[in-house]
Amino acid sequence: MPVFFRVLDPYLIWFYRLTGHALPDFFIGTFVLAVIVLILGEFSISLAFLANKRHIDQFTREVVKYQNISVDALKAGDEQAYAAANKLANDAFGKSFFQQIALSAAFLWPIPFALAWMQFRFLEVEFPIPLIGISVNFMVMFLVVYVAAYFLFKRVKYRLPFFRRIKVILDSYEEQLQEMKSLVDLAAESKTRVK
Repeated sequence: MPVFFRVLDPYLIWFYRLTGHALPDFFIGTFVLAVIVLILGEFSISLAFLANKRHIDQFTREVVKYQNISVDALKAGDEQAYAAANKLANDAFGKSFFQQIALSAAFLWPIPFALAWMQFRFLEVEFPIPLIGISVNFMVMFLVVYVAAYFLFKRVKYRLPFFRRIKVILDSYEEQLQEMKSLVDLAAESKTRVK
């Protein structure tokens, strides 16, 4: 076992020995490990988001600006201006989209470390699934517990002060995107003019 895992091992394994019963202890320990991984991931993605906030703000402003220009150009019947503005809006959206994908990697990085530690402890352990007749290993069990922990943590995350602050920032992007015009608005406008 690498030194990093040897240092953490006594603390992590403690949760796997709480009741003295193997199966409940495994689920308790794995749940605690999943919550630790989730918090590390959420904290990491939040820090990465804050570090890149200036770029995200710029991309968001560009998406709204060029989308609105393209809709206004279409409304005015200027197809060349529409095509140019729409291309700029798509470019800004693409940059924003790929930056969000890159940020999501910050959320997932702790999972391989948790699985690597579990491999040293639970490599030979298999969990038979009743009525199906197959067994799964610790990775499958971790992922099932991780998904459950994710949905539970999602419900309480914004009650924590740091994540509440992040939510306020994210909500401001929602407000900016509300200012963005769409082709649906244009169609609705045309409909009211026809009436």
